[in-house]
Amino acid sequence: MTDTLQGQTEAHEQTQPAVTTMPMVKALNAGLRAAMADDDNVLLMGEDIGPLGGVFRVTEGLHAEFGGSRVLDTPLAESGIIGTAIGLAMNGFRPVCEIQFDGFVFPGFNQITTQLAKLTNKHTGALQMPVVIRIPYGGHIGAVEHHQESPETYFAHTPGLRVLSPSTSNDAYWMIQEAIRSPDPVVFFEPKSRYWQKGEVDTSAHGAPLHSSRVVRQGSDATIIAHGAMVTTALQAAELAADEGISLEVVDLRSISPIDFEPVLASVRKTGRLIVAQEASGFVSVGSEIAATVAERAFYSLEAPVLRVSGFDVPFPAARLENDFLPDADRILEAVDRSLAY
Repeated sequence: MTDTLQGQTEAHEQTQPAVTTMPMVKALNAGLRAAMADDDNVLLMGEDIGPLGGVFRVTEGLHAEFGGSRVLDTPLAESGIIGTAIGLAMNGFRPVCEIQFDGFVFPGFNQITTQLAKLTNKHTGALQMPVVIRIPYGGHIGAVEHHQESPETYFAHTPGLRVLSPSTSNDAYWMIQEAIRSPDPVVFFEPKSRYWQKGEVDTSAHGAPLHSSRVVRQGSDATIIAHGAMVTTALQAAELAADEGISLEVVDLRSISPIDFEPVLASVRKTGRLIVAQEASGFVSVGSEIAATVAERAFYSLEAPVLRVSGFDVPFPAARLENDFLPDADRILEAVDRSLAY
């Protein structure tokens, strides 16, 4: 009987489709499940991530599957969550911390930037810190203060941290697993406005290398660089531009630190024009770094100045004003028109 059941199970597994369509939130859940099944040292920590499954249900079902010793509900104390994760990493575990909302990360900012980011360097590589900090980030969900932020630049500026942001379900599935396997601390920004956006996930083929950017739409007239939720907005702008006979190339950064600049530079050398789009405020930002690097390394390929489209340099406003603050396809296209006018 046991052999018969095992044979039926194996046959069922073999018939499961390798490519399925799921929203990003389910892809992250599947990626976490795969990482936990693969390594007993992977632990999940965060506020309400246990039986509830987290505010966004990213960890739904994992507490029941792996138990309360591996999916831990924590007190409402981000500094304590990160500090505990550091201690766990020192003792051979791979903790994955969920910060419930982007604006809640700042009470743990000191632990991340002054401890977690520096310990491996302080020990000349002998002490690894395989800690992942998951942060839902960005706008477009109509949330209240402290629940809609784009703080990625703070962490990208901090040496010792890897900073990632997937834009698709497939990337979310593969990148969270790679982040957990990394020997270094990873700040993993999840664009919460895209949590319910469906996409194909291929569980049979490994995704792109962790710190690689990639062209997601070919074009010839100008390049748009984006990451996270803004990739979808950039693709929307490219579709609208195509109706006007303008060909826009879109590059998804995927990794914010380090940045894989080669596809970016190759695209700029091809099109001669660059627009960088992001939800975060523009001053001293990821977009600023891209603009500076392109100016340094591809200056003679540029037919126009690099233009940045970003959130305004004010605190993230109340929900009723978020659509005025956040860049949309029209703002990107306005920058494209300015670039093409040179």
